[in-house]
Amino acid sequence: MEVFPLLLVLSIWWSRTWESANADSIIHIGAIFDESAKKDDEVFRTAVGDLNQNEEILQTEKITFSVTFVDGNNPFQAVQEACELMNQGILALVSSIGCTSAGSLQSLADAMHIPHLFIQRSTAGTPRSGCGLTRSNRNDDYTLSVRPPVYLNDVILRVVTEYAWQKFIIFYDSEYDIRGIQEFLDKVSQQGMDVALQKVENNINKMITTLFATMRIEELNRYRDTLRRAILVMNPATAKSFITEVVETNLVAFDCHWIIINEEINDVDVQELVRRSIGRLTIIRQTFPVPQNISQRCFRGNHRISSTLCDPKDPFAQSMEISNLYIYDTVLLLANAFHKKLEDRKWHSMASLSCIRKNSKPWQGGRSMLDTIKKGGVNGLTGELEFGENGGNPNVHFEILGTNYGEELGRGVRKLGCWNPVTGLNGSLTDKKLENNMRGVVLRVVTVLEEPFVMVSENVLGKPKKYQGFSIDVLDALSNYLGFNYEIYVAPDHKYGSPQEDGTWNGLVGELVFKRADIGISALTITPDRENVVDFTTRYMDYSVGVLLRRAEKTVDMFACLAPFDLSLWACIAGTVLLVGLLVYLLNWLNPPRLQMGSMTSTTLYNSMWFVYGSFVQQGGEVPYTTLATRMMMGAWWLFALIVISSYTANLAAFLTITRIESSIQSLQDLSKQTDIPYGTVLDSAVYEHVRIKGVNPFERDSMYSQMWRMINRSNGSENNVLESQAGIQKVKFGNYAFVWDAAVLEYVAINDADCSFYTIGNTVADRGYGIALQHGSPYRDVFSQRILELQQNGDMDILRHKWWPKNGQCDLYSSVDTKQKGGALDIKSFAGVFCILAAGIVLSCFIAMLETWWNKRKGSRVPSKEASSLPNESTSSEGRNAWPLRPCLKFSSNTWRSQASSHGLHQSSQLGGPLEDP
Repeated sequence: MEVFPLLLVLSIWWSRTWESANADSIIHIGAIFDESAKKDDEVFRTAVGDLNQNEEILQTEKITFSVTFVDGNNPFQAVQEACELMNQGILALVSSIGCTSAGSLQSLADAMHIPHLFIQRSTAGTPRSGCGLTRSNRNDDYTLSVRPPVYLNDVILRVVTEYAWQKFIIFYDSEYDIRGIQEFLDKVSQQGMDVALQKVENNINKMITTLFATMRIEELNRYRDTLRRAILVMNPATAKSFITEVVETNLVAFDCHWIIINEEINDVDVQELVRRSIGRLTIIRQTFPVPQNISQRCFRGNHRISSTLCDPKDPFAQSMEISNLYIYDTVLLLANAFHKKLEDRKWHSMASLSCIRKNSKPWQGGRSMLDTIKKGGVNGLTGELEFGENGGNPNVHFEILGTNYGEELGRGVRKLGCWNPVTGLNGSLTDKKLENNMRGVVLRVVTVLEEPFVMVSENVLGKPKKYQGFSIDVLDALSNYLGFNYEIYVAPDHKYGSPQEDGTWNGLVGELVFKRADIGISALTITPDRENVVDFTTRYMDYSVGVLLRRAEKTVDMFACLAPFDLSLWACIAGTVLLVGLLVYLLNWLNPPRLQMGSMTSTTLYNSMWFVYGSFVQQGGEVPYTTLATRMMMGAWWLFALIVISSYTANLAAFLTITRIESSIQSLQDLSKQTDIPYGTVLDSAVYEHVRIKGVNPFERDSMYSQMWRMINRSNGSENNVLESQAGIQKVKFGNYAFVWDAAVLEYVAINDADCSFYTIGNTVADRGYGIALQHGSPYRDVFSQRILELQQNGDMDILRHKWWPKNGQCDLYSSVDTKQKGGALDIKSFAGVFCILAAGIVLSCFIAMLETWWNKRKGSRVPSKEASSLPNESTSSEGRNAWPLRPCLKFSSNTWRSQASSHGLHQSSQLGGPLEDP
């Protein structure tokens, strides 16, 4: 076809060859193959040769054929070549081309009534996409699809669902039509799965190099995380090269799980893919039934297949594509249809058809031949080949192969299950990364000392250090369940890890990045920056930021009994007592009361004051004041005293049983608003970065954290921050300082302080958590996470937590004064002032008694004779008074009585032994 003379010679030769063949046989078929599918032609010729040797099928007849090659992407050429074949007179047309030309051949076959057996093939073994051939229920549909429909969407959806994947990436080669999995993408999107797509270029090495050149370290690590779950929709050759590149460039790790789906994967491809990959590999391919009896592998009923096609050990058979197998079975199916037509004696001779002329008529025997082909069926290399009502082959089986997780290359592969459109999945698929048996595995563990997560329990010279703590208990629980052993060491710089200026990491995280340790455990929080370079298990404890402060020392107040009232109120009460006593005296002086006989109370200022004070302290006493004004005054005073005493009693009980909170810092907001107590954290720690981001980042800025950052960042962080957490704790204990750090660590310090000198405040909302760090791509992440979830679910994690953070500790975490969690008994300090007042009263009364004694003695020494001579007169006058006659009808006024008493030498202050009464 390169030059015209050559084309002319070939046409003359082909014409003569066809005439010779046509003269020898009445069975002639045409075939159109893609120009890249030379093996289709070989298998087609082999099939015709095998059938021509089988006299039981066609008896004495022989099959003749005409084969032509076309460009699969040129429909016009395909139609032109098909017309040439029809012009030669064919009973059926066999085509093995792509979808681009299949539609044109379908239209031509329908018009000319030539049975068309279409075998879909894809370029270079790339997975097929649905051709979308137009099917109708009318009788003019002469195209039969030999290969089953494309079920890749259904198979992969079921496998992904069984594996419970929620996030994965799909790689496809440049020859694949991505519209082939559109149905799958729609369904996973409806189920909430996160799916990414990436096209794999022909130059894979250049593509990988570009990734490393254009991506930053954080982006590259996120990309590595995405590659843990991937689906490869590509031809086997591209899949092998792609897997090799990503493994050699360390883009995937031992915990990755990839699914390769392609109908065109043979046994050699499976072994090669497994050999080149790491992690877990699942392979989905189309499979065909193989006779159990080895001697019967090359026999299908009364037909014997060439050994080059049916022997699995034959190199030609190992390299055959699925389209080759269907071509052989198609020829076998046509031969059986021809046999049936010959037996029924309903043969329709071939006719030379012209596609060019408008008035050309279709083949009259086309419908009969099509019905015979559709009703027939054969058991060939692909199993049962038959057609349904829609002209398609429903028989298809997929095999699901897979490996286990492992670090070594070339692991064994085993069958996991199978799938077909009738029964669905037959088998159990699970995505367990590691078995629970890790016996014999020794892990190197890096840690940072932090109470109570990791502490040294025993340090004997010459022996390895022994560690204890909450994180060590969690690690031991994992070790006992999974069976691994571990060696533990402290990070050389005693830091958790932060990024450096050159992009590297220091501390515990740096040990994992440089692969000097397998796992890292301590009070290590899960942060986005750390997750970019290492892997984390699920959190085993919630994390929040807390503040450690020193309790205010409890001052001894000897006069706590006076605390319920302010000093000004006490002064007002004292003044009120004096004022009311004075008013009572004045009221009685202005309007003297009528005293009853035998009353000893007089209306002196001293007695008035004493009576008001006695009624105020609720000591009662005789009421000598009978005037209405005085009684109104005393009634108001008693009501006042009742209210004051009741209020005092109530407040005194509260003040003696409840300690007043002296510190005003009870939350992070309180801490941020004050500047009297400086505060800080560990420099370049996760807490330091957390406060910085919350206080500086415009997208996450918080006013509280902005104020805290200004305090923490004084002098570029050197003024208020420390290098280690222990230094911050000591700074709080012996100075005016507040330490911002992990709430769990601070709570442990406050609970176990011997002097109970600390208290904590913090944020109750846990926005992060503590996790176990592992190398990026570690195969132990999922199995550790699963076991941690089991410990949390069955309550073992709570038991471990209460061991280090008991609910009933010796110290109160949240009280800001120096007090231990005991009962509310009152001590002597609370009543020291009362005893002092009593002691002062006793001393004062003793002093006054001594003063009175001294005064009386001094007065008596001056007038001794007068005292002795006055005794008889007093006696006489007393008798005279008692001898007065009573005159009840006579009434004296108070003034008259006083005047008469005065005339007789009687008065209230006289020594008569009692008060005077009205006669």
